[in-house]
Amino acid sequence: MIDVKEVLMEFMRTPAPAGYEKEMSYKMKGYFERFCDEVFIDNVGNCIGKIDGTDPKAPKIMFIGHMDSVGLVIRHIDEDGFAGVSRLGGTEEKVLAGAKFLVRSEDGQWYPALIGPKAHHVTPPEEKYVVENVNQVYLDLGAGSKKELEEKGIHIGCPVVYKPEATELMDDKVTGTSVDNRGACAALVKMAELLHQNRPVSSVYLVGTVWEEFNLRGAILAARHIAPDICISLDVALAGDTPNLKGVFDVELGKGPCAELLTFHGRGTLNGVLPCEGLFRLAKEVSRDMGISLQRTVAYGMLMDSSYVQLEGKGVATLDMGFPARYTHTPAEVCCVRDIEQLAGLCSGMAQRVNADMELKRF
Repeated sequence: MIDVKEVLMEFMRTPAPAGYEKEMSYKMKGYFERFCDEVFIDNVGNCIGKIDGTDPKAPKIMFIGHMDSVGLVIRHIDEDGFAGVSRLGGTEEKVLAGAKFLVRSEDGQWYPALIGPKAHHVTPPEEKYVVENVNQVYLDLGAGSKKELEEKGIHIGCPVVYKPEATELMDDKVTGTSVDNRGACAALVKMAELLHQNRPVSSVYLVGTVWEEFNLRGAILAARHIAPDICISLDVALAGDTPNLKGVFDVELGKGPCAELLTFHGRGTLNGVLPCEGLFRLAKEVSRDMGISLQRTVAYGMLMDSSYVQLEGKGVATLDMGFPARYTHTPAEVCCVRDIEQLAGLCSGMAQRVNADMELKRF
């Protein structure tokens, strides 16, 4: 039986920045092969597992959760062996100073590094409360020269990720790196087990996607292969149960999975998702019948993979769902394992209710 906490912590400890998801993809493939009828990794690295349905006329369902995480990329190396960086995805600049990282060499080896703040004793008063932007900080790998880094295969363009870690907290909570979105990846693995035990009418595709934190385009290519009728994206939901976010979001850790009733990204793209009402109604019905509390949330300023999948073919019926998470895009994200377990159970229950008679048109 799949232990969601064990899988989650294994995935959190796996380095996989956007564009370099290979280690995660093969780990998911190994789990999917235990339960799915067909498993493959596509040309761009999406890991796809298929559970055959009992009715070929029933809608095809695609559940997606991205495997990649935010990070950095080396853009400059000085002669003393210090490396300047740029952001890879929405990395938080305010947490960079003092954080530990891994740098991936061109031959796939990982090397420890850190971003060091100016020593406290010599920091002038006007700098003590200033966050340096990403163009001002540098990676320290302990090298003595640029040549030493190059001999290790570390060059301009190499990706960087927070040093992977996972630690258990109280009350079934876990903290560490890449809760966003390894929680969804763990949910997909649990769904594979549940759907293997209770085969659905519809064929179900479980997809660990690439590039979400970079440009959200990996899921599009998976959708073009699968041609789904339904897409349900699994990702984090921003928790509002900390002192600094009370009243901003109503989502709380430990209170169950979430339905995202609006996602919209106003920075650089005007994309987002308004859910298919039929799918949201299904989520409410199944959660009620299973005794699972379903939280509702609106997420302005963020997108999920489904934002572009919904535009494929003649239009894909879409719903964004997730699990609550704190401190996203930092090395100290927090989630509650129960929420992920319930998300997997709810989504599996939804998949088992879909049949050929389900109406998927918006009107």
